[in-house]
Amino acid sequence: MDLKDILTISGYKGLFKYISQGRNGIIVEGLEDKKRMNVFSNYKVSSLKDIAIFTDEGELILPKVFKLIYDKENGLQISSDKLDEKKIKAYFEQILPNYDKEKVYVSHIKKILTWYNILINCGITEFEEEEKNSDNSSGEEVRKEDNKK
Repeated sequence: MDLKDILTISGYKGLFKYISQGRNGIIVEGLEDKKRMNVFSNYKVSSLKDIAIFTDEGELILPKVFKLIYDKENGLQISSDKLDEKKIKAYFEQILPNYDKEKVYVSHIKKILTWYNILINCGITEFEEEEKNSDNSSGEEVRKEDNKK
């Protein structure tokens, strides 16, 4: 399953799989509970492929972060003993040492780790790396050049 079809919905816990287009929005299914629901057009919905983490060099898309965690954990879930704030920061720094510590909060890291566990629990382990990121970096370079002028 492609991560572009895995969604997060503001105000709802967990992750959802895109099912189809509905009359007033989309129909999704909870990855964990398999319950379907309508998501109306006024809800804030994000695909996991569209989410990125701020780093010192720019942004890193979430699938690449998941791949780093997957490699570190040898494909297993993250243990729940990493719930302490200091442990979470230390763990994430091992995964992504150059993450922007001012813009990425502990709550963001907790969400990422929770989402990773949900994906692993549901058997989703394909965190494909895209070439799309190189397009984003060239756009950032253009913005940096514009700021120098």
